[in-house]
Amino acid sequence: MTDRIRDFLRLRRPEGPCLVIDLDVVRENYHAFSKALPDSRVFYAVKANPDPAVLKLLAELGSSFDCASVAEIDMALAAGATPDRISFGNTIKKERDVAAAFARGIRMFAIDCVEEADKIARAAPGARVFCRILCDCVGAEWPLSRKFGCSPEMAVDVLEHAHRAGLDAYGVSFHVGSQQPNPKAWDIALKSAGDVFRTLSERGIQLRMVNLGGGFPAKYLRDVPAVKTYGRAIFTALRKHFGNRIPETIIEPGRGMVGDAGVIKAEVVLISKKSAEDRQRWVYLDIGKFGGLAETMDEAIRYPIRTAHDGDRTEPCVIAGPTCDSADVLYEKTPYELPISLAIGDEVLIEGTGAYTQTYSAVAFNGFEPLRAYAI
Repeated sequence: MTDRIRDFLRLRRPEGPCLVIDLDVVRENYHAFSKALPDSRVFYAVKANPDPAVLKLLAELGSSFDCASVAEIDMALAAGATPDRISFGNTIKKERDVAAAFARGIRMFAIDCVEEADKIARAAPGARVFCRILCDCVGAEWPLSRKFGCSPEMAVDVLEHAHRAGLDAYGVSFHVGSQQPNPKAWDIALKSAGDVFRTLSERGIQLRMVNLGGGFPAKYLRDVPAVKTYGRAIFTALRKHFGNRIPETIIEPGRGMVGDAGVIKAEVVLISKKSAEDRQRWVYLDIGKFGGLAETMDEAIRYPIRTAHDGDRTEPCVIAGPTCDSADVLYEKTPYELPISLAIGDEVLIEGTGAYTQTYSAVAFNGFEPLRAYAI
């Protein structure tokens, strides 16, 4: 919570749940990444928060952009990014979308199989490609599944296939898992990347780039290491696995760039119990999983929640959203401590919600409007 957000909410009094993003925090975070990894290009993950004001600010600061769709590419271009500062980083793309991106000047694409390489060879001849390898994501609070990437051994064959098809086999990418609290998590992935580099070099193909992915955390209920700590650990791992021939590197911060820049204002709609003997209260908010808090699924992300009654005696509560879907429960497995004095109609502030909230907001599910956002 920043003074600017606090003043905005006090003076504007927006109706209904809303997200407020402090652009000064985004600016500070960008500079922190640039300082921590000065030799890496920053490709902001647009999916984390595509607010036009956020994208415009980052474009002005010199950021590049990791895009998952043609729509996100158009957003980055509209914000002022040039095509050479945009990567089509989704490994699952329709061939016509590859062609559309290529027509817009995009020349860098992610792949993880020969079939995707063939699409790009047909629709974007001569483009740069990097192959995503699987990563175990141990320790990440929001682990990424096996949906993306291939084994390092397969990556060698995929990149050689791409090279033979006339593409520029540019490098390797990986992702250590979103909200990764362990700065040393990059070490194992970089070892695998180094093995791919060396094997392909023996086959006469010289890779040049490692995409270090995202994973840089935002602060929720637990403290996380500073960005500079990640920078030191990553550089140490690069030297360890690449020696003096350190490749080009890029990073794709999303959550770490905007997560702590946002606060959601919400309201308590109902407080009740399930039986007369029940000692546990249910607290229903006017925002839930389908209103933007999808990352509470499996209680993976536990957001800090502030109230006007903080400091009063607390008790564990179940927190749920307002929709008629039984899955719309935020915290039940591990109940959340909230003040006993909390009442219906009270406002609550959900901190650290600048990433993966507005974009997860459903389009009028149950008639509730999508989460409104203000960038200040």
